[in-house]
Amino acid sequence: MTPTEYEYLRKFLKDNSGLDLSADKQYLIESRLLPLARKTGLAGIAELVQKLQGGARTLITDVVEAMTTNETFFFRDKVPFDHFRDTIMPEVIKARAARRSVRIWCAAGSTGQEPYSLAMCLKEMGAALTGWRVEIIATDLSQEVLEKAKAGIYSQFEVQRGLPIQMLVKYFKQTGETWQINPELRAMIQHRQLNLLHDFAQLGTFDVIFCRNVLIYFDQDTKINIFNRLARQIEPDGFLVLGAAETVVGLTDTFRPIPERRGLYKPNDPRAAAAKPVLAGAAPRVAIMAGR
Repeated sequence: MTPTEYEYLRKFLKDNSGLDLSADKQYLIESRLLPLARKTGLAGIAELVQKLQGGARTLITDVVEAMTTNETFFFRDKVPFDHFRDTIMPEVIKARAARRSVRIWCAAGSTGQEPYSLAMCLKEMGAALTGWRVEIIATDLSQEVLEKAKAGIYSQFEVQRGLPIQMLVKYFKQTGETWQINPELRAMIQHRQLNLLHDFAQLGTFDVIFCRNVLIYFDQDTKINIFNRLARQIEPDGFLVLGAAETVVGLTDTFRPIPERRGLYKPNDPRAAAAKPVLAGAAPRVAIMAGR
C-alpha cells in the first residue's frame, strides 16, 4: 500500500464511519482489507482503492464493515448493568409511574449481547414493570451484525462470556451446539441500521441511552458533536451510560457525571445543547466500532 492509498483510506474511513486512524495503523488496514480485496476478486489494495474512488457502493459498505470492531459479550464490564438495575431503573420507575413506559437506546448494539442483557435485567425486575410499555432500540452501522442480533443465536463460547448460568437456562433454548434467546426477549428489541455520524433525531427521545465503547474511535470534534446531539434525544431526567474509557469531561457541558457511578451521566439543561451548532465536518452519518 502506498502512502497516498493509505491517506485516502484513512479519510474514507473517517468520513464514512468516524473511525480515526493514526498514521501508524497501515498494518491494520492491510490485515483487514487484503482478505476483502481477494474475496471480491481484486488484485490488492490499489485496485480496491480505485473501485472506492469510482463509487462502488457495495464495496463501500464492505470496507466499512471489514474495519469495524464488533467485540462484545453479555453483561460486558458488569458495572453498567449494576447501575442499570440499582440506580437507573429505580429512578425511572418512580419518575415514569404515571405514563408507565420506558424507552432505551443501545447506540452501538453490535451482535445483540448488550440489548439482550438489558432485556434480561428488565425481565428480572418482574412485577415492578407489570403493565409497562418497554421499548429497546438497538442500532449499529453494520447490517451483518444486526442480522445476527435479530436471530439471537449464539455459540457455546459466546454464551459462556459473561452470561450467568441461571440466565442461560432461563432465557435461552439450546439447539445442537448453539443457543437461541427466547422469542419474548427477542420481541423486546427493535434492531435498526444507523450511523452515529448521521442524524438520529428520527429515533425520538429516550429515558436511557447506552453508548459504550464506540466514541473511543472518534476524534475530539466528532465526540463533541455526538454528545451534543445525544443531549437532544434524552429526557431531561434521563441517563447516559458510556464505556469505562469514555467521558464527557473536558468535551461538553451537556452532560454531568454522577458521583461514585463510573460511566453514568445525567443531562444538563437540554436547551444548552440545542443552542450549540453542529460542527462542520461531522455531517450526519454513525459509527460503530464496537465493544458493547
